[in-house]
Amino acid sequence: MGIADRGYMHAGGSGGRKVGPSAGRWTITTWIIVICCGVWFVDGFFPSSLVRTDLQWNTAAGSAESQAWVVVESWPSVANGQVVKGAPRSLDDPPQGRRPDYLVLAPADSQQSGQAVYRRFHPIERWLHFSTMEGFLRLEWWRLLGFQFLHSHAGITHLLFNCIGLFFFGPLVESYLGRKRFMAFYLLCGMFGALAFTTLNIGGIVAESWGFDRVPGLLFNDPGTPLVGASAGVFGVILAGAFLQPNARVVVWFFFPMRLKTMAYGLVALAVFTILRDGPNAGGEAGHLGGALAGAYFIRRPHHLHGFFDFLGKVDPTSERFRFRAAKAKAKIASNRGRANAEEVDRILDKISQKGLHSLTAKEKEILNRASKDRQ
Repeated sequence: MGIADRGYMHAGGSGGRKVGPSAGRWTITTWIIVICCGVWFVDGFFPSSLVRTDLQWNTAAGSAESQAWVVVESWPSVANGQVVKGAPRSLDDPPQGRRPDYLVLAPADSQQSGQAVYRRFHPIERWLHFSTMEGFLRLEWWRLLGFQFLHSHAGITHLLFNCIGLFFFGPLVESYLGRKRFMAFYLLCGMFGALAFTTLNIGGIVAESWGFDRVPGLLFNDPGTPLVGASAGVFGVILAGAFLQPNARVVVWFFFPMRLKTMAYGLVALAVFTILRDGPNAGGEAGHLGGALAGAYFIRRPHHLHGFFDFLGKVDPTSERFRFRAAKAKAKIASNRGRANAEEVDRILDKISQKGLHSLTAKEKEILNRASKDRQ
């Protein structure tokens, strides 16, 4: 059976409208997939570099850039014990040919205390990734949107699985919501994923400051830990699909058939379990959970999606603000026209009283007749 023949590729059951690209234009789902792939490939062509994402340093001891640092932790473990001065640029091209993606540095002088954390980023990834530090503490709000189109360069699986999820389930949700509301839905799910990640991360930072080493459900990552990927939006799309077609049959890992609802809630349960156990990629699972909750909420209340693009009211003809501004402008024009017509009628009546009806021109008679009909 082809994918186009499956139940979840039709909205509203057998009588629903078939999901698929509109004639002559791409769907929003297709655009998201193409943009994610394009950003991943383009960014991968540019060289990566180590970027400092966290610094704990007493400025009274001088500039951190002028200090000698020793590598106390690295991944891959190729630089432990090395001493660098300032930014570890020498480790971007080490003699052994392996470059670390993550570094934790401590002052080489044992009398000093502090820590510097470096992570490797490609250029686009550097400016669009989300973290508690950049997105919340530094208020770099564009990262709430930008990180959703980035994916890890450690391999292609992160990008591949997200695109597969969008390809299979995006058309169903887009068909139900429409192009514009689906775009708002996807972006909001991603934003709520970032907010969930930030909330649990801040909770972990606060708990650590109170002396706790671990609290189930909180993230004890440093605030510079990056969040990238479409996964939060994809989880929202899957939960929405489970609401629209809960009994649709899907095959997981090519061998395990199950209902879409079972798969969706199973993924949510796995995310909750990983977060509570502080398992691998707990931060990513926090983003998944936030996106899933947002998807479950907005698919049941799609009217909340209408105002998402209203900040584009001056240029977006489909926004409520644009329509309000246009209606207000038309009403003002009509009011001005009515005022001008009233003044013209008064002038014509004055002319009749002074010179008689025979003095009117054909145009003036037409204006007077029209005004008379409007008042009837």
